[in-house]
Amino acid sequence: MEKKSYSLLELAHILDVPYKGDGSVVIDGVGPLETAGPTHLTFLANAKYRAKLESSRAAAVIVDPSFEDVGRPVLVSPNPYWTMAKAAQLFYTPPVLDPGIHPSALVSPHASVASDAALGPWVHVGAGSSIGAGTRLYGHVYVGANVTIGRDCLIYPHVTILDGSRLGDRVIIHSGTVIGSDGFGFAQDAQGRSTKIPQTGIVQIDDDVEIGANCAVDRATFGRTWIQEGVKIDNLVQIAHNVTIGRHSIIVAQVGIAGSVTLGNHVVLGGQVGIAGHLTVGDRVRIGAKSAISHSVEPGQDLLGIPAMPQKQWLRHYAAWLRLPRWQQELAALKERVRFLEKTLERYQTPTEDGHHGNER
Repeated sequence: MEKKSYSLLELAHILDVPYKGDGSVVIDGVGPLETAGPTHLTFLANAKYRAKLESSRAAAVIVDPSFEDVGRPVLVSPNPYWTMAKAAQLFYTPPVLDPGIHPSALVSPHASVASDAALGPWVHVGAGSSIGAGTRLYGHVYVGANVTIGRDCLIYPHVTILDGSRLGDRVIIHSGTVIGSDGFGFAQDAQGRSTKIPQTGIVQIDDDVEIGANCAVDRATFGRTWIQEGVKIDNLVQIAHNVTIGRHSIIVAQVGIAGSVTLGNHVVLGGQVGIAGHLTVGDRVRIGAKSAISHSVEPGQDLLGIPAMPQKQWLRHYAAWLRLPRWQQELAALKERVRFLEKTLERYQTPTEDGHHGNER
């Protein structure tokens, strides 16, 4: 495969940022300050790492406007980390899978597969399903009936996409994830016996969504479970039936979202957050790791804790919790002083043998 390389001037044009220094410097990769080589681009996003730049071998560096003069060619970006991510995409090549259908793949004659799509070994594609142009399905992917997968998607090995699911363009799904498993829907009678509610809805995943490994996205009971444009989901996440996740939200590992929850746009859920069913979380809410959400949340809040509360309130509670050992000691000392004072007061109020009180002299 031909090696990818760009001059600094070309990168500045592609990434739409200005440059300073020698624009003819050739870049063929991206790396961190410590390990970037003499043909690599690196980045400085935090002033505390400035010292590491002095010993870096990188050919050029992405900096914010306050660090333009670093003694080597630079790309100047108001968000170096973002620009680094866009640059890294230029040099990244997904695992090789040539266009075409592997001989071991099982594709229904009633399915539609784009001529430049790639289906690896033992892929299954059911009747009525369509696979878009440039999409890659790696080995042992199962695609059920009437599934739509758009253009330029990457579906890694052992992903299961069940009947009726709809995926947009440029969707990435990592190994072990199941899309369209039944929602957890049961009704109970007076004796506590469960009967299954048929899960007849679908999962809809919009453009530019990425879902990590070993996630479960349940189909809707009725209607759809909907993951909107640009959502990024980490590994080991459970998304229940009829959940809606708004655009460009971020869901970190081991989050559990119960049925019929609606998340707004640009929501961030830290690791192991749990959200109870039928709640609404507003736009740009951020919820810290391990928090438990038992009530709907207005837009723009930062929450933390079990049960979750505004972050500033939680920090005050945490500060008080840290003081508990000291307060316990102070309380024990106060109780001892109270006992001493009570005994002293009792002695002074108790009559002596001559009939006088202890306080009478």
